[in-house]
Amino acid sequence: MTALPIELPTAEQRSLDWERLTARFAWLHALAGCPQDPVHHAEGDVWVHTKMVCEALVALPAWQALPVGERTVVLAAGLFHDIAKPATTRCDEAGRVTAHGHARRGELMARAELYRMGVDFATREAVAALVRVHQVPFFLIDERDARRRAIALSHRTRCDHLGLLAEADMRGRLCNDASKHLDNIELYRELCRDNGVLSAPWAFANDRSRFEFFQKPERDPAYAAWEGGDGFEVVLLSGLPASGKDTWVREHAQGMERISLDDLRDALDAEPTGDQGVVIMAARERARELLRQRVPFVWNGTNLTRQRRAELVGLFTDYGARVRIVYVESPWSELVAQNKARARRVPVEVIEAMLDRWEVPDASEAHRVEHHVR
Repeated sequence: MTALPIELPTAEQRSLDWERLTARFAWLHALAGCPQDPVHHAEGDVWVHTKMVCEALVALPAWQALPVGERTVVLAAGLFHDIAKPATTRCDEAGRVTAHGHARRGELMARAELYRMGVDFATREAVAALVRVHQVPFFLIDERDARRRAIALSHRTRCDHLGLLAEADMRGRLCNDASKHLDNIELYRELCRDNGVLSAPWAFANDRSRFEFFQKPERDPAYAAWEGGDGFEVVLLSGLPASGKDTWVREHAQGMERISLDDLRDALDAEPTGDQGVVIMAARERARELLRQRVPFVWNGTNLTRQRRAELVGLFTDYGARVRIVYVESPWSELVAQNKARARRVPVEVIEAMLDRWEVPDASEAHRVEHHVR
């Protein structure tokens, strides 16, 4: 694994080396000339804004006071925060420039870019998470249940790091409502501080309490759920093809029933790049049989999106199962080599396309979430 290739500015030289950054991150060139709505971004295009955001960030005393690793993560998030604007920018019927969905798309693009570069898992996911929620502090305090949102947010990212990114994002632009949003960011910080989640996640009573909080909008975060009973466990695997899921099953799930989508494809003579409806239907039916009998099992598939995992977790928990998501990852170069050596080889271009929708599981999705990263 490699560190993020971003040199931090020194006390003597606070400006960033933009020539070196654009040489290392080729996608930055696409930001130049990408328009923005002058109501919110009178400073100019996305490239101008990105440079202003990063320069504003490194000037903040609170950023300068962070440990080196944390400074690097937040600065990288500033660099990446609008990576998806060239792909999402549109001009609507009223002539306004919009970039709807750029934060979510940006998370996916940042993750894929940093993965291919070999950046370590924890750093990559910290940057991707900040990109995904970088606008939240502008508006969180006005939400109906801002406290609940702040608690949930604390299990996705460091709320203090997010506050710094949001402040730099607002200071790195020219707009008439900047002071209002800067006030909102301070109120966001106070809310997080008052609830003990500014620099750490909310401490739930147990795993079930955490899971039920994210599943049930009415659940009090302080509620201590009962973890007893005769609940049985279902393991849901997640990971790119050739990442090592089969190896994990062999090493950690001996004796458990298994539902393998690869095995079902072979049995049904279905291509991995074709319609998977019949494969999924057969897998779900087998799962229901095991669930009705309360038999623990492993579901082995890629399950790369939060939506796909949520559908399966919902199915399993409807039958009273406890769900453990096991995410498996290998470095990009190893994954390509492992895939090439497989009997069930997946075309590299198919795996590349999967990176465009790849979401790593987090603690909100199941009773337990494990990351096994090589």
